[in-house]
Amino acid sequence: MPPKRPRGGAAHVTAPRPQGKDPSLRRSLALFRAFLHEQDDPESCYSLLARDAADQVEAYDGPVAGRTVVDVGGGSGYFTEEFRRRGAHAFLFEPDMAELGEKPPDSAVVADGYLLPLRDGVADVTFSSNVLEHVADPETFLSELARVTRPGGLIYVSFTNWLSPWGGHEWAPWHYFGAERARARYLRRTGRPAKHTLGENLFAVHIGSTLRQVRARDDVTVVSARSRYWPFLAEAVVKAPVLREFATWNLLLILRRCPT
Repeated sequence: MPPKRPRGGAAHVTAPRPQGKDPSLRRSLALFRAFLHEQDDPESCYSLLARDAADQVEAYDGPVAGRTVVDVGGGSGYFTEEFRRRGAHAFLFEPDMAELGEKPPDSAVVADGYLLPLRDGVADVTFSSNVLEHVADPETFLSELARVTRPGGLIYVSFTNWLSPWGGHEWAPWHYFGAERARARYLRRTGRPAKHTLGENLFAVHIGSTLRQVRARDDVTVVSARSRYWPFLAEAVVKAPVLREFATWNLLLILRRCPT
């Protein structure tokens, strides 16, 4: 059954958008160091990333306590668990059983992000971290995120763009020399096949085309388009064509669902 929004709670007052303040250099360095140990210490890496992402949501939309958060493609549930620790009614929808791991969060649902088993407008916050580059049809995926978000609700979407130094994921930055060559190098170096294959579970998503698609929509407005991890000029770099495809690293879109 789709999760129901709580009744009788205090009315939610939308927090004002942060004005001109970028995250600290210390925060960016901590995240970078955590990413370097993603393979050998995923618990620390993703727990830190989850706390940081929840902080970002609350910076744009106020406390999540008592509100319904839908986490789409959240893997083993680090984000869902962090939202729950903050008092949210958070629900995980993940299409890949293998990604859920051995101990997924309670009430986790195996579901495709193209067709979520939720009624329209159920979520106060719809959250998707580093999923867009793994779907073949980003526009349809974004439409589904918008559909399940209530009018006035927040949509958080981040993704690693293809021309980012991390665009090839585990075989980056060798993806600049071609995906197949990069995958072959990964196999030679590690002795095992790469997890991601371009055109199957990883797609070349670009910032410019994604921004044009989102800005052309009539069901959402763009609150912010910024680099997710940069400690300075996080919005400015996204405004520079060509440069943004390499320098943004990871695009964060904060969207607001338009009134119906």
